[in-house]
Amino acid sequence: MKLKNTLGLAIGTLIAATSFGALAQGQGAVEGELNYGKKYNDSVNNVEDGYTPGASIGYFLTDDVSLNATYNNDDYTRSNNGTGHQKIEGDQFGLNAQYHFNNAGDALRPYVQGGVKHGSMTNVAADGHTGRDQSTFLTAGGGVKYYFLENVYARAGVEADYKLDNGKWDYIPSVGLGVNFGGGNKPAPAPVPAPAPEPAPVAEAPVAEVVRVELDVKFDFNKSVVKPNSYADIKNLADFMKQYPSTTTTVEGHTDNVGPDAYNQKLSERRANAVKQVLTSQYGVSPSRVQSVGYGESRPVADNSTEAGRAVNRRVEAKVEAQAQ
Repeated sequence: MKLKNTLGLAIGTLIAATSFGALAQGQGAVEGELNYGKKYNDSVNNVEDGYTPGASIGYFLTDDVSLNATYNNDDYTRSNNGTGHQKIEGDQFGLNAQYHFNNAGDALRPYVQGGVKHGSMTNVAADGHTGRDQSTFLTAGGGVKYYFLENVYARAGVEADYKLDNGKWDYIPSVGLGVNFGGGNKPAPAPVPAPAPEPAPVAEAPVAEVVRVELDVKFDFNKSVVKPNSYADIKNLADFMKQYPSTTTTVEGHTDNVGPDAYNQKLSERRANAVKQVLTSQYGVSPSRVQSVGYGESRPVADNSTEAGRAVNRRVEAKVEAQAQ
């Protein structure tokens, strides 16, 4: 397949993938990328530095580790040393693993990588020597990916290739543009249980009045940071628990249905823990009185097919009851 056809297919894949909607990174996701690099050649004699466009596709085995198949083309390298500036062509196919830092869903994800590549390149036509040279390389590198949309990223990095045939190195700084997509059909969300009916009043002697306070903290998409406008509500809950020192509470985290189930479960737990941290560390409620739990996307209270509904479902809830003194 010609390079222009390969790039055309890859570009079409990028455009199609962006129409899938925002799908979070993480285990089970697929990433496709187009890239372009400058190749500083030392492994082949009489060949100048050149440029190497390419493409890759990877699969996330975990939230942090991906396995990637790569292809690069060396059409822009030329021979030197009095050989008439002959055009040199080459192809390289590789397999590498990348380890990503930070959390799945963060905008910046630095990475390190290592793997193997096999390539072929036309020889310099000097002294009757023609044909293609076959070579195998061990690779290592690193860089950073910036997700400027939920499923579209730009990448910058550098790769070092060690040629097993002669023990020499090539270095390739590169930039890339990619998309992240994946996931499958999700099971329907569990139905929201109907609230229990209020018990009928009983004509008995008056009992102590039950007082309660409820908390509902909303979060931005794919975030677990408590927003400043929620601190007053959390403080209100903390003040109530200090007024009634025998009370306890469970902080419940929830998400919308965008992204893999496993990732949303972890995100809901992080949200619940973030609210618990504010209650205990900032407002002085004993940690033994606060439990936290995440329910992922399993307990929606609004329609996940609309943005407004998804915003309502990205929440942390808690309530405390006590008998008025």
